[in-house]
Amino acid sequence: MDESRSDRPSLYDEDVVAWAEQQAAALRALGARPELSNVLDWENIAEEVESVGSSQVSAVASTIRLVLVHLIKHLSAPHLPPAQHWRSEIVAFQLTGRAGYRASMRRKIDLDRIWRDAVIQAEANLAAYHDAPVAGLPESSPFTLDELVAEDFDIDRSLIQLAASLDSTRPTRRRR
Repeated sequence: MDESRSDRPSLYDEDVVAWAEQQAAALRALGARPELSNVLDWENIAEEVESVGSSQVSAVASTIRLVLVHLIKHLSAPHLPPAQHWRSEIVAFQLTGRAGYRASMRRKIDLDRIWRDAVIQAEANLAAYHDAPVAGLPESSPFTLDELVAEDFDIDRSLIQLAASLDSTRPTRRRR
């Protein structure tokens, strides 16, 4: 007798993004079959299924952005009172991002865009303390996606890596 469906992990359980893409493709293929009813709005149903995967990608991208924001803030202003809290936030966000990350997300996560957004957010956060991000932050992410979701992620190693990426010829970003 076959294992019960609940005993076998499904693609949905292991990688909801890949599952959503697979299901949306299947729905579109069904919708293209002329012998099937046109009562169902196949394309919009497929898009809704895809949105399940998209929301998972957005959640992981958001936690990665928050890791980066807090790394930038900590490197830029370790003297500020919330610096130790930022360290605990980095750990929490990295754990959340790592738990939600699936390999199928790699092609959907634009790490350089996330980096640029993180720099903007860190700048706004630090402005509240009359401070600014450290000068010379790179234009693109100094980290890889694998580094940010790694099991052995280390804050201090990441801060050293970020510091090493600074370009001393680039000025501090100007506040808007």
